[in-house]
Amino acid sequence: MMNFPQLKIAHMKPRVPIIQGGMGVGISLSGLASAVANAGGIGIISGTGIPIEEMKGHIRKARELTNGIGYIGVNVLYAMTDFAETMKAAMEEKVDFIISGAGISRDMYQWGKEYEVPVISIVSSAKVAKLSQRLGASAVVVEGFEAGGHLGTDRPLFDILPEVVDAVDIPVIAAGGIINGKDVRKAIEMGASGVQMGSRFVASVECDAPQSFKDKYLSAKKGETTLIKSVVGLEGRAIRNAFTERISDDKKVKIDKCYSCLKKCSHRFCILDSLLTSRGGNAEDGLVFSGSRVHEINDILPVKKIIDGIMDEFRSSVSV
Repeated sequence: MMNFPQLKIAHMKPRVPIIQGGMGVGISLSGLASAVANAGGIGIISGTGIPIEEMKGHIRKARELTNGIGYIGVNVLYAMTDFAETMKAAMEEKVDFIISGAGISRDMYQWGKEYEVPVISIVSSAKVAKLSQRLGASAVVVEGFEAGGHLGTDRPLFDILPEVVDAVDIPVIAAGGIINGKDVRKAIEMGASGVQMGSRFVASVECDAPQSFKDKYLSAKKGETTLIKSVVGLEGRAIRNAFTERISDDKKVKIDKCYSCLKKCSHRFCILDSLLTSRGGNAEDGLVFSGSRVHEINDILPVKKIIDGIMDEFRSSVSV
């Protein structure tokens, strides 16, 4: 019987070493984040692609829903033009931490020091993990190729994880394709302090995504995720649908109105629009990001049941 290790990042000591991944646009908001925090994990509100006032409202609502006890962070995509404003606004709301992916900013660690808010980086190599530690990261999330959304590597998580664990002295959180307690055990035995899970929490009762989005997860079969070339210059993993077909082979989709939401954009299609479409309930004509093992998820459960199930599997699984 192996017990869960105590994850400790800055002031945070959650009951279970599980962080819920930040999923935009509008997939992980106060509903999901507070449910994960209440179940003993760490919740993340995605601050990407939503107005700053709306994000602040979700931070306050999550605080109410957790009675101010659970740990709630905000995920901000470095590639967004409103990155600095969003991050500072979240820090002013005294979130427990900030997490950022799709690029690294020296400034965010500086702001973290000023506001006394821990900053966590999403990395996919030992080199970037080391740089993050040097700049002041409180922890790093190492994300493998199996993850959903924007990817920073073509290497599997368990190939990169040992290298990152060796390279830094701060907590290392394993992410990308982690679905069950067995995966959690493997990550921890390889030196991770905890895990980050996104896809499994999409198929939860409390997830802020519409039912059509969740149904797309449940109906996905093996091999049904595909890599798209995102306009931010990275690859992204999504579930195949009419939209991924429309943008395959570098095809363009007409942009009705550009909001200049990204620092760099190829303008091949509007990623914000495509994410808002699926968020609005149309899971065929918008992007539905997911991890590579989405086909293994076949039920929508309350968050607490998901976390309790993972803990049970973790305890009963045999060493790998």
